[in-house]
Amino acid sequence: MLTPYETWPKGETKADFLRKLNARLRQLPGFDVGINQPISDMVFDLVGGAHSALVIRLFGDDFAEDRRIAGEIVDLLRNIRGTAEASIFQEPPLPQIVIETDRAAAARYGINVSDITNLIQTGVGGAAVTQVYVGDRLYDVTVRFPLDARNNPEALGNLTVTNASGMQVPLSQLVTIKQRNGEGTITRTNNRRNLSIRIDLADRDLASYLEEVKQRIAESVQFDRSKYQLDYAGQFESQERTQRRFALILGLVLGVMLLLLYAEFGNLRQSLLLLGIVPLAALGGLIALFATGQTLNIATAVGFIGLFGVAVQNGIIMLANLNRVRETGASLRDAVIIGASERFRPVLMTATVATIGMMPAALATGVGSDVQRGVATVVIGGLILATLLTLFIVPSFYYSIERIAERWSASRQTVSTATPAE
Repeated sequence: MLTPYETWPKGETKADFLRKLNARLRQLPGFDVGINQPISDMVFDLVGGAHSALVIRLFGDDFAEDRRIAGEIVDLLRNIRGTAEASIFQEPPLPQIVIETDRAAAARYGINVSDITNLIQTGVGGAAVTQVYVGDRLYDVTVRFPLDARNNPEALGNLTVTNASGMQVPLSQLVTIKQRNGEGTITRTNNRRNLSIRIDLADRDLASYLEEVKQRIAESVQFDRSKYQLDYAGQFESQERTQRRFALILGLVLGVMLLLLYAEFGNLRQSLLLLGIVPLAALGGLIALFATGQTLNIATAVGFIGLFGVAVQNGIIMLANLNRVRETGASLRDAVIIGASERFRPVLMTATVATIGMMPAALATGVGSDVQRGVATVVIGGLILATLLTLFIVPSFYYSIERIAERWSASRQTVSTATPAE
């Protein structure tokens, strides 16, 4: 477990610690290290088949070419901003002993291929040669050559095979024994061979990272795309589905807000004026995310929805008071000045209380703070800009829009009361 955060060096964050830990672990030869949380690690494994948020699967039947392509992709990924670590998920090729029977030589010595196969399967592989009863249970009995007689090609070549006449022939006279590297694990997806490339991300959103990865691979990695195909899997699939749902929910929220505002104020211009707070509040939230080095994700998107509600609520407080003052008979200019002055303190207090209440979450660094910090950062940054907008820009826009509406109404009345000359 990590030591308590209060014991860490001053200013040290978890992201700084992970960068330092990754840099030290990369110095270990022969290791590919990935750092993750246990629960997310299991989720990533279920979603993408590897312990990372993004997985690239390379489909192809030639393992040597698969390894070449995957190696080039890994080298490319390590030079893309946002890649904390990238590696081939399957185990590397292992040394293997390949034995190929020389059928012509076996025929000259009068030895069947099955005799050679039995020797290898029994003496090297440990196949069962008989069975034995122990009480009422039956067990297989296996016989194997000593380890020093089967651990290298030269020792295997010294093994002998007996032909029908009793002649013992060295195995090296009957077969070709080679040592070469081969795949220790063959993975398949949808009945197709594949290699998986796992990618750990840091300090970058998944959507823009994936777009750049696809572009860079298409430009820099050359292979026969009719024989080898790339497939992208992992957490981004869930993110894409969530983003589509979020876009639908956000559209419904804005639509319902417009209907409720129109029902309250009775005209479209004031309803649209209040909805104009939404994009500027979103701009404040995005500026806060950029300033703090955070990314736009589902957690921060939820924060935007809460931000829009508070920002529009403050706008309603301001606009309703402006309309109330106008109904007392005050001129448009006086109504704007008086109404905005009266609601300056309530709007400022509402935004201040919400901002101060979110500050501990925005500064949190403990367990579970990744989600709440994004939500709080969006609300704080958006409220600061939205409050300034509500206090100063909304009254100004209200004055301009209502003056245009008055002039338009006066011109229409003039036209309707005028009679044509005869």
